[in-house]
Amino acid sequence: MNPLLRDRVVRHLDTMPDERAYQILDYIEFLESKYALRPTLGNTFQRFAEGVEDTLRAGRLPATAVAETMTFLNKAAGVLNGVAAAGKSMASDIVQAATKPQDSAGAPASPASPPGPPPALQSPPPRGETPPDVQP
Repeated sequence: MNPLLRDRVVRHLDTMPDERAYQILDYIEFLESKYALRPTLGNTFQRFAEGVEDTLRAGRLPATAVAETMTFLNKAAGVLNGVAAAGKSMASDIVQAATKPQDSAGAPASPASPPGPPPALQSPPPRGETPPDVQP
């Protein structure tokens, strides 16, 4: 649908009471079924919320009660989307931490250590010589 037509329809919908807007929704769904148009598929929570809305409308609840319920479900969807985004962010942080660069030996990079074995493991000096760390 072109943006100008969409804006025009939305302007008309914004001024209507909920009862009339639901009648328009019913007509749109009728046209979808009559002309075998594929309904728009949303995420799982959105489809759930639409099912709740249809059930409430079938129960002949007032349009204001249905609208308030849908407002609550829309807020719940926002919270769930925030939780999902936080979970994705945490998962990507874990993946980044697990794939940090490693040194050539395959071990994680560590601070530099002194070269050679510790003094206790070094071989003794030849006979007659003083060890380098011993002062005469």
